[in-house]
Amino acid sequence: MGRSMGCPNGHRFDLAKHGYVSLLSGKGTSHRSDTPEMVASRTAVFNDGLYDPIMAAVAAAVPAGAGAVVDAAAGTGAYLAAALSDSADRRVGIAVDLSKSCARAAARSHPRVVSVVADLWAQIPIADRSADAVLSVFAPRNVTETARVLGTGGRWVIVTPNPDHLAEIVEPMGMLRVGDGKTERLAVDLAGSFEICSQERVSARLDLTTARLADIAGMGPAGFHRTRPELDAAAHALAGDTTASATLDVTVTVARLAG
Repeated sequence: MGRSMGCPNGHRFDLAKHGYVSLLSGKGTSHRSDTPEMVASRTAVFNDGLYDPIMAAVAAAVPAGAGAVVDAAAGTGAYLAAALSDSADRRVGIAVDLSKSCARAAARSHPRVVSVVADLWAQIPIADRSADAVLSVFAPRNVTETARVLGTGGRWVIVTPNPDHLAEIVEPMGMLRVGDGKTERLAVDLAGSFEICSQERVSARLDLTTARLADIAGMGPAGFHRTRPELDAAAHALAGDTTASATLDVTVTVARLAG
């Protein structure tokens, strides 16, 4: 890949030395983006295989023969990389995230990933009907934009946490509780634009060391308002020198364009 990207309208965007391209406008955005510390925590959790059941389910949900897979709010690109590595074809991935720290990690996640910094609430920077699959894993959902970029026969793969997801550690680690009815709200959000093809519940038991307890808390919203020493202290109070158990519990929804 060259050191810049362009479009037919003459716009040029320089490729950062870390391998991603930023499409943010000069006015920026009011949304918070993941910090380097949050990315490091997420990488540690993924490298230990703790979220492998979710990655496998996401990869399996991407249709066979899908050529272009867009991960909207891609984080480190781990789920997208799993979808690419699990395929027998030469599908390519576009990782889109607001965080430059995430974009750096995503650019390294797989040789066939293009990493882009952009605000998903403004626009998914993909041409109309050019994606064969869109991933939204623990991520905000832009229904209008996803409907625009998905091609005929494309699929939207969505991962939402269930109420029991990490429930055992939410309070002691200062994490946000998963609200009831997320699956029902998803159906309401999609109604009119998308039809749900399938839903699969994925669950597993995790045995977490104090380091991974702190990482799982720190890679999410708790990482914005608690320092690493605070997370480490909470993890030690919960697990001591042993481990603490928690439940991985999510729903993987696959949807297609309505009509």
